[in-house]
Amino acid sequence: MSKMLKMVSDAEKSIVGFLKYLLDSGKVSGVLTLRQINESGSVDYGLVTRSSELDRAVPLMPVMPVNAAEILSNLTPSRKPLAVVVKPCELRGFIERIKREQGSLENLLVISQTCGGVVPMKVSVKSKNKTLTADYYKAVARGEIPDHIRPTCKACEYFVPMTADITVSMIGEAVSSCRIFLNSDKAVSMAEGFDVPAEDGELDVSITESHLVKRRNERSRLFKQIESEQKGLDDLLQVFGKCIGCHACSRVCPICYCTLCDFESRHFDQNVTLFEKELDQKGGLRLPPDTLFFHLGRMSHMSFSCVGCGQCTDVCPAEIDVSAQFMRTGEMTAARFNYVPGKDVSEEIPVMVFKEEEFQEIGE
Repeated sequence: MSKMLKMVSDAEKSIVGFLKYLLDSGKVSGVLTLRQINESGSVDYGLVTRSSELDRAVPLMPVMPVNAAEILSNLTPSRKPLAVVVKPCELRGFIERIKREQGSLENLLVISQTCGGVVPMKVSVKSKNKTLTADYYKAVARGEIPDHIRPTCKACEYFVPMTADITVSMIGEAVSSCRIFLNSDKAVSMAEGFDVPAEDGELDVSITESHLVKRRNERSRLFKQIESEQKGLDDLLQVFGKCIGCHACSRVCPICYCTLCDFESRHFDQNVTLFEKELDQKGGLRLPPDTLFFHLGRMSHMSFSCVGCGQCTDVCPAEIDVSAQFMRTGEMTAARFNYVPGKDVSEEIPVMVFKEEEFQEIGE
């Protein structure tokens, strides 16, 4: 039986109160959380060391200015205990980075929530957040999929955090109250001395399973749409043909962490000699070159670790739904290995493991 903190205020106020306790009691030296930075509703990730600064914290707001997996990697060298509030896909992305020796959970108290999804940045900026969040939280409380969230969020099956120390129950919960589940011994220890004593309690599986059916229906619809529009390489060329070669998708991806990406190296400089050779053969070339090869290269490197966060689609100036493409390809690839990215930190990435019995149907 898990331990639970049952709060009488809404989830946002409840978790902020708990974070203040952690800082004031000295149980953590800092808190990583979303915070509102101006009156217009702009939000960023802030590392806070004074509890008074948490008055601006909005840890559960359905926005993602960056995927926090990279931030957590950068915080790993600090040995000081930190409480971090991240969404399930951000945590999954960080777990995948840990497997690549890009981080550690050792000094972190990870807090996440049953996630209703994230609103695209364009929608968030236009809405000024207040009306947006009110409607969002009402839909989440009813166990519904909120309108206007990212397409990959609607199709995400992993909205319940898998490895968080603490889970804030949001989906199907009353807006005026909150249940915070303590999933690890570390979490139970951190909650000792808090104003609200821990009691026995379990996350309501009936609510999450009902919501899962809705997410799977959205996932099926999204993938069917992709399949109906793409029958082969020519159709894929149509999808990524709008790419302008900015590589913004790789820069915001929580899985792409290389200091120097091969696609940013001189290997892909515009070589006039090669251009002239190809021009002799084809009579015309697309510039910038190799945009499709860039996306295919990324798919082969990291698609099986894609957590479907939607950041790549959000930043694409050509409005290509990169995330949906990678999510579909990644799930197809990962399914061959019975692998769920970010589920278990001890589970090795399929591309790094060789097993003779795999793919025996390809040839003896």
